[in-house]
Amino acid sequence: MRSAVVVGAGVGGLATAGALARTGWRVTLLERGDRLRADPAALLLWPNAVAALRSLGLGAGLDAIATPVPAGGLRRADGQWLAQPAPQGAAAPVVVHAEDLHDTFIAGLGDHIEIRTGVAVRTVQARAGERPAVGDGRMTWEADLVVAADGADSALRSRLAPQSIAVSSGYAAWRAVIPWYRAPKLPDDLVLAGETLGGGYRFLAASLGQRGSSGASTRGGIYWTATVAGAARPESKATQLTLLKRWFAGWHAPISDLLAATEPDDLVQQDGRQLRPLPSELAFPCGPGGFVLLGDAAHAMPHHLTQGAGLALEDAATLKALVLPAIPGPGLNAALAAYSAARRPRAAQVGKQTQRVGAVLAPRGSLVTRARDRAFGALAPRVLDKAAEVAAQWQPPAA
Repeated sequence: MRSAVVVGAGVGGLATAGALARTGWRVTLLERGDRLRADPAALLLWPNAVAALRSLGLGAGLDAIATPVPAGGLRRADGQWLAQPAPQGAAAPVVVHAEDLHDTFIAGLGDHIEIRTGVAVRTVQARAGERPAVGDGRMTWEADLVVAADGADSALRSRLAPQSIAVSSGYAAWRAVIPWYRAPKLPDDLVLAGETLGGGYRFLAASLGQRGSSGASTRGGIYWTATVAGAARPESKATQLTLLKRWFAGWHAPISDLLAATEPDDLVQQDGRQLRPLPSELAFPCGPGGFVLLGDAAHAMPHHLTQGAGLALEDAATLKALVLPAIPGPGLNAALAAYSAARRPRAAQVGKQTQRVGAVLAPRGSLVTRARDRAFGALAPRVLDKAAEVAAQWQPPAA
């Protein structure tokens, strides 16, 4: 039986471990934390992420937990429209609670998997002619394939592609879900979707499930995400929430109401870093197989296009399809090379669109913001439509 070690149990790691285990691999999943857990917020999934989940065999689970996001348009901080809501095209996203998606991944892990928690990988063994291996200083795990899904600070990437370093993107982001029992009552005619923009600041809100409904929406509520120019904040969650209330004070309704209903434990601060440069390769042959970089370990980027989870799921679906027929040896080596050839250009493409969207939606300084607002009607639709097209156009490779 072919064997794999997956390092990291985030979205990409869980999706990959389950996909390999369900297709006949013996998988060991290594996680730094003391248990497998999801954060208490939610995720926007664009059509590429949905296509990846269906390719991974998790579409039925997604259908039960996803809420479509209606068109919401774009406003200034005072509520004035920059772009009115338009009919949703094929690139409409859905929102899912992170804990519901985590449950879907756990249910899909399959039987051929060993889970080890409390493991901080510190060593990487990539000797010519030998199987790839990783260790924590006490134990070593070797396999035909080692998947580095251990985030922007990947210990494996620091050994395999040391020239790629996670640096600040110049922005910090927060996500939160206000459960329905705590959510403010909003006017019936308010469409709770859409984004508000200010100089270096952005706020997006959307409904997650229906208020008062049962089933998967017991984890529902109002999801919001905020992006702020500057570095990640080291203070306590209570202090971070106080800062967010200060930064967004005076913005149009219901932003203040949403922040007032948020509790510190609802907050999840998003990693605001990016890889510079992107690794020149995402696969590294070793013996009969090798290592691959996946998710933020391969292509961490700013939050502007909300494609972190989507790209990780694309990685997982692509890897599953390419290694499905591969036998350790030349066949698996070729499959890993094909993975790198497919995924690196895609990551670079989405990274370019992310930077363009950030320049339009989150410019810094009042002068730049006013110039953006004046040109918004002509400039933004082209940039945003192109970004949505790039995000939506991905399709999984044929297995």
